[in-house]
Amino acid sequence: MKLGQTIGFSTSADGTRIAVASCGKGPVILRAAHWLSHVDYDLQSPVWRPWLQALSGQNQFVRYDPRGCGLSDRHVADLSVDAWHADLDAVAASIEEPRFILLGLSQGGALAVAYAARHPERVSHLVLLNAYGQGARVRAQTDAERLEAETLVNFIRVGWGRDNPAFAQFFTNLFIPDGTAEQHRWWGDLERQTATGDVAAQLLRNMQGIDVLDLAATLRVKTLIAHSRGDMRVPFDQGRKLAGAIPGSRFVPLESKNHVLLPDEPAWAVFLAELGSFLGNGQPPRPPAVRDAGLTPAEVILLDLIAEGLDNRAIAQRVGKSVKTVRNQLSAIFGKLGVRSRAQAIVIALSQ
Repeated sequence: MKLGQTIGFSTSADGTRIAVASCGKGPVILRAAHWLSHVDYDLQSPVWRPWLQALSGQNQFVRYDPRGCGLSDRHVADLSVDAWHADLDAVAASIEEPRFILLGLSQGGALAVAYAARHPERVSHLVLLNAYGQGARVRAQTDAERLEAETLVNFIRVGWGRDNPAFAQFFTNLFIPDGTAEQHRWWGDLERQTATGDVAAQLLRNMQGIDVLDLAATLRVKTLIAHSRGDMRVPFDQGRKLAGAIPGSRFVPLESKNHVLLPDEPAWAVFLAELGSFLGNGQPPRPPAVRDAGLTPAEVILLDLIAEGLDNRAIAQRVGKSVKTVRNQLSAIFGKLGVRSRAQAIVIALSQ
């Protein structure tokens, strides 16, 4: 899929220039800033490019670099969470549509919760993925947990962006432990591209002091919350706490270890399916690879069911067939699609 974007700048309350990128057309999805971001470099990323493709398929996907990072002003005195809130306000003010979908990944979830509490009239839907309402220092209950939070900040200050494989592997495994070698290499490069070690450490320390759980309880916005069970960056329980705090929210556990979902894992397909249902997009047009594969109507139904995350036994119960028959039919589907795994078939089924 050919993917292009436009890049502009918004000016925050203190004059800081914030780089803003947009791709696709349709209802706006605005992604609140998260720690690692470079709106230009992301376009070639084996980690982030699939996100841009998926979220711009039926929407205008808007994202921006936080202050001190990427194409936004790098040399800024104020890296506080309050300044991050002001940056989100500035970017949101540049969106002409009266309402938009607000997406919060990781610490961007806390920014999104706070914005939705301040401006409920502008947020049509709130989507939180692997997010948290309380930063590591706030939620720490033991001396060991507080020491762990402080140690991570210092580790980043001395090891960020270094070629030493021990440092690089440590950071990468926090975010995408199940990534490929190419994805791991690119993640290490992103550290060097997006921010200095001092800025990354200072931002992380400020994020560790975030606490928006009380604000979350005041929200009256349609909310979808998804969280990876094995997330090594933000504990699964943080997603559960947000879901418990936000009235009427929907919570979706994801079978993944990755903090950033990757396109070749089943959890990616499950998340996109849940997102499409939540936003009311209905069934998207069939991707060319599916249209051209010559699947029968019955095979298309089975492909849709595995895209929903169902295993063979659940599919068999749904369609009234034996598990063996389902297994054989799926093998035929994989052959027509030219794939060898369930995960690859799901990616094709949901690709835009």
